[in-house]
Amino acid sequence: MSLHQVTLPGRHSVNRPPTPDAEGGDDQEKEPSLQEIINIKLIESGEKERLMELLRERLMECGWKDEMQALCRAFIKKKGRNNVTVDDLIHVITPKGRASVPDSVKAELLQRIRAFLVSAAI
Repeated sequence: MSLHQVTLPGRHSVNRPPTPDAEGGDDQEKEPSLQEIINIKLIESGEKERLMELLRERLMECGWKDEMQALCRAFIKKKGRNNVTVDDLIHVITPKGRASVPDSVKAELLQRIRAFLVSAAI
């Protein structure tokens, strides 16, 4: 009889799924995904921080940051200062913020990321 079969009185063996401990103790971590590898390379090279700084600059230049601050202020004024949490602001403003990033800023960042991937031979 195998480890994964149980014999009950008056019945034939019953198959059951293996328990995690019975599989030989594979404690090895899984291979990182391509996205995780790229993120590690971006961080190690310092390129991620440079991209974040470029994004901050471009969003300030186009008025995006001011627009998001105005949306936050309007939301707080509407709900009342004591009735709004940071989580409320994040929940309401994040979708609007993501949708309003100019296509030109997205394109510039994408181009920089592609150039990095080519130079890093990923």
